Amino acid sequence: MVIKRIGVLTSGGDAPAMNAAIRSVVRYALHYKIEVMGIIKGYSGLINEELQLLDHRFVSNIISRGGTILKTARCPEFLTEDGQARAVEVIKKNNIDGLVLIGGDGTYRGGIALGKKWGISCIGVPGTIDNDVNGTDSTIGSDTAVNTALEAIDKIRDTATSMERIFVVEVMGRDSGFIALQAALGGGTEDCLIPERKFDFNIMCHDIVEGNLKGKISWIIVVAEGKAKAEDIAKQITDRTSLETRVVILGHTQRGGTPTARDRILASRLGAKAVELLIKGEKGKAVGIISDDINIVDLEFAVSKKKFETDNFYQLIKILT
Repeated sequence: MVIKRIGVLTSGGDAPAMNAAIRSVVRYALHYKIEVMGIIKGYSGLINEELQLLDHRFVSNIISRGGTILKTARCPEFLTEDGQARAVEVIKKNNIDGLVLIGGDGTYRGGIALGKKWGISCIGVPGTIDNDVNGTDSTIGSDTAVNTALEAIDKIRDTATSMERIFVVEVMGRDSGFIALQAALGGGTEDCLIPERKFDFNIMCHDIVEGNLKGKISWIIVVAEGKAKAEDIAKQITDRTSLETRVVILGHTQRGGTPTARDRILASRLGAKAVELLIKGEKGKAVGIISDDINIVDLEFAVSKKKFETDNFYQLIKILT
């Protein structure tokens, strides 16, 4: 089949450099005389036919912008067969020959459903700050999110040292400790709590007290939101050690901001490759990068649980404390 028009959407949580990926998809497709329909608000916009024809000028000056110009939204309706049928009706009505789906696990699962049940050609581009998609060393937005967290930790270190306090810093990561581990090691923090590892609270409090007795005047603990709440950890530390503890919750600041060069370049490469795969007649695939080479896997593999080395990272954090 000759590809004449494709659709592109962003779905799930937004991630820095999604705009760079959109730009790449649009301009690469236009280079090959392929029209691009922007789908507003992800699968919700697909169901409700919120579409816009994208041209070269539409994506001008967005490579450095955070967020996504196509917007994103959760869409429970798309989980139903009726919702999917409506989406497919919109795809066919608007002569869309294939879709580029920018997002994470949920976005990919939507693409799997469209492909298997309805025969729609879909290519996934990994856009998620958690770096929890299989088949790629890095996902679009993860580098920026880590650097955002790291910048905050550096500033917290200044005040922690000045005021001689313990700080518990909560970062994003419902099921993944990627951001927490990376930021903890890069920020030289004293401890890190993540969903992938068991944690001994008694040992941590013992280490804090011992450090305090030896003259250590500040302490920073990074916790992934999926492991525990920073407020609870801080309260327990204060109750057990009688040392003053403060909480910083970084929250959605990690999703925004100017994307790093690494994320912009990754987004540009993967967006173009997704279009190339559609032109070649591929479907049900996800693009990624392994050792700086483009990697292509099935969407089903991309959504399987990603193996993430945590023990070596954690041991290094403790050794370097």
